[in-house]
Amino acid sequence: MSERKLFILGTASQVPTHNRNHNGYFLRWDSEGLLFDPGEGTQRQLTLKGIAVSQIKKIFISHFHGDHCLGLPGVIQRMSLDQVSHAVEIFYPASGQKFFENLKEASIYYFQVKLVPRPISESGIIFENDNYSITAQKLDHTAECFGFRLREKDSATFIPEKLKQYGLSGNILQQLKQKGKIKHQGKTIRLEQVSNPRPGQCFAFVLDTRFCPAALELATDADLLLADSTYLSDREEMAKEYGHLTAAQAARLAKQAGAKKLVLTHFSQIYVDTNSFAEEASTIFPDVIAASDGDVIPLPKRKRDLEK
Repeated sequence: MSERKLFILGTASQVPTHNRNHNGYFLRWDSEGLLFDPGEGTQRQLTLKGIAVSQIKKIFISHFHGDHCLGLPGVIQRMSLDQVSHAVEIFYPASGQKFFENLKEASIYYFQVKLVPRPISESGIIFENDNYSITAQKLDHTAECFGFRLREKDSATFIPEKLKQYGLSGNILQQLKQKGKIKHQGKTIRLEQVSNPRPGQCFAFVLDTRFCPAALELATDADLLLADSTYLSDREEMAKEYGHLTAAQAARLAKQAGAKKLVLTHFSQIYVDTNSFAEEASTIFPDVIAASDGDVIPLPKRKRDLEK
């Protein structure tokens, strides 16, 4: 059974607070574990949520500001300590190769994990398999920064009455999904004759950016949009200067992109309480939450269309 949920490991930008750890986000996508922007303290936060480093298959670094990457050495060293046997791909801006090497070799330890560096030089698809693709887009920040979009491949929902009409059941249904058409009882049956299209789910990661076309492209039709919300609107000029979004701008991004659910994060240390972030955003985009450290947020389920 598929399990798709986002674990919030930290929500602080720049400086951790008493209640907010540096950034860190773990996406459980079926059998895959994807770690995004491991800031300082991520190893401990993973432990608190019961997430073993052996569950991590891929790591994504949006950019090399410290609040998005200083936890990488601890995660890598823990992988070595726990003798993680599978290869771990690490995606990061190619322009920060020096910083990646520094973080990987930040201290003395017995290096015994297979890391597969995947430096990103330009926007586009950075990973694809039979189930999903991952796209990176260059955002508008003060340093080279990429946002990420995980998009499940489109599928189909079978219509029970149609299957019964054509006498289809069992393993032949999987063949039909894979091939798009099959021969059955002397007839050619096409997938679209017995099913409705089922668009794949989508997760978008858009942190540390001003409002820009790339952010909008990443967020388009996302089931779950995790977005920068460093400031409230009273500090909109500060957000622009430092390359960030306000809560209201994040909400406008979600609304224009047609996202289903918005999760705000990356809050400035200026703010003690984050309830006002959700309040500001909700006047523009209603399905929004201001993330707290430790939150576990399921991807919204898509309705299955069983009629035609």
